[in-house]
Amino acid sequence: MRWLHRLHFELSYILGAAPWDRGVSPPELIAFLDSHPPGRALDIGCGTGTNALTMAGRGWDVQGIDFSARAIRAARRKARLAGLSVSFDRADVSRLASLRGSFDFALDIGCYHGLSLSQQAAYALDLAALLRHGATFLIYGFAVPEPGAGPAWLSQASLAARFAEAFVVLAYVPGTDRLRPSAWATLERKA
Repeated sequence: MRWLHRLHFELSYILGAAPWDRGVSPPELIAFLDSHPPGRALDIGCGTGTNALTMAGRGWDVQGIDFSARAIRAARRKARLAGLSVSFDRADVSRLASLRGSFDFALDIGCYHGLSLSQQAAYALDLAALLRHGATFLIYGFAVPEPGAGPAWLSQASLAARFAEAFVVLAYVPGTDRLRPSAWATLERKA
C-alpha cells in the first residue's frame, strides 16, 4: 500500500475523522452471526475493533488485523474495557500469508477495494489458504473506483473472476455509501 495512502488513514484516526469507523456493526454482519454458530473469525482491516468485538461478544474466537498502529491500540483498549479476548495485530491486509491458522469466517469492510490489482491477486490467494473449506467470506466495498484512486471496485464480475479458483459468490447486494455505489458480497470457500 502506498505510504501516502497509509498516512491518510493514520491521520484520519488521529483527527477522529474516519468515516468508515462508525462504531456500530452493520446489519449484514449481525444477520450472518445470527444464522451461524461461533467459530474462528478473521476481521481484515479491523480498525478500532468494533466488528471484532461484536463477534467475540457472540462467542467467536477473533483475530483482527489492521495496518494502523493507532487503530490497533484503540481496538486493544476497547477489548480490555469490554472484558473480551480478541487478538489484534498490526499487519498489511495485502500480505495475509503472514497469518497462521484456519478460519471459519472472514470479514472485510472496505479494505480489498483499496488494493492494487497485484495486491488483490495476492490477497485472494492468501485468503484461500487461510479459510477452511465451506468457510464464509463477507466483503463490503465501493463498487466503482474513486476518480484517480486506481482499481478500487467491487463488482460481481470482478469478484467472481478474482476469487474463482477457491471461492463461489453466493450473494451480491448493491447499495450506496456516502453517495457512492457500493456492495456487499458473500463468498464461500470451495471444498
